[in-house]
Amino acid sequence: MKNILITGANGQLGRCLQDLLRGQDDCQVYGTDLDTLDICDAAQMECFVQEHPVDVLINAAAYTAVDKAEEEVEKAFRINRDAVANLAQCAARHHIFMVHVSTDYVFDGLARHPYTEQDTPHPISAYGSSKLAGEEAMRESGCQGAIVRTSWLYSEYGHNFVKTMLKLGKEKDSLSVVYDQIGAPTYAGDLANAILRICEHTEQVKGVALYHFANEGSISWFEFAKSIFEIAGIDCVVKAIKTSEYPTKAQRPAFSLFNLSKIKNEYGLTIPYWKDSLKVIINKLCN
Repeated sequence: MKNILITGANGQLGRCLQDLLRGQDDCQVYGTDLDTLDICDAAQMECFVQEHPVDVLINAAAYTAVDKAEEEVEKAFRINRDAVANLAQCAARHHIFMVHVSTDYVFDGLARHPYTEQDTPHPISAYGSSKLAGEEAMRESGCQGAIVRTSWLYSEYGHNFVKTMLKLGKEKDSLSVVYDQIGAPTYAGDLANAILRICEHTEQVKGVALYHFANEGSISWFEFAKSIFEIAGIDCVVKAIKTSEYPTKAQRPAFSLFNLSKIKNEYGLTIPYWKDSLKVIINKLCN
């Protein structure tokens, strides 16, 4: 029996992880969020693992307000770096296998090929910098586990691009969406499945492994929005605009497509195509 601690359990990924684990007799799941466990407090974390047997720790907690992070740099680093350091150091002390979720924002988006795990990160925003610092903190901790970078996360839960488009599409006749940022949408349930596959095979991991995960395929935000309306049957015109026409406080990577070969080959994963997963979730949300 594995005892699994999920931090950030009320977020998109946390809830999808709990959905997949619900009803499994061979594991005990502890789902925590800020109201039950402050991961920025090392003493709280230490007390928790002393009171609860934990074999696997999945950190699905993060500061994800990309634009706000430009103003709240200290807060972003406290959650995305310092809290990760607390978790990883605790995991190392107690021999807990840890999975930490990171992001495509650790790259600058200037690559001409899908990013591999060997490519050198170069974040261009405070958010990206804080997430990269969290990766480094985990590697320095001496724990055993995996860092899984992902991109464009959405689900039936929480706030995300898909749910925002469904709402705005019903309220407006037209929307303008950038066409010059390319990546891959990722359904949080597919990411959760990949993470649990890693957790089932902890013996394969030496030190801290790094993986890239997203749904198969590539697309722009403009094409993504069009597909959402098409699948949902919403009559809303989507206008393509350049990133320069939609200024934001934080700079986004223009290209953040991942090479998925490593995680597929090591764990025998068949990763769904982005549109197939999108159809499933829109049907859930609309019905």
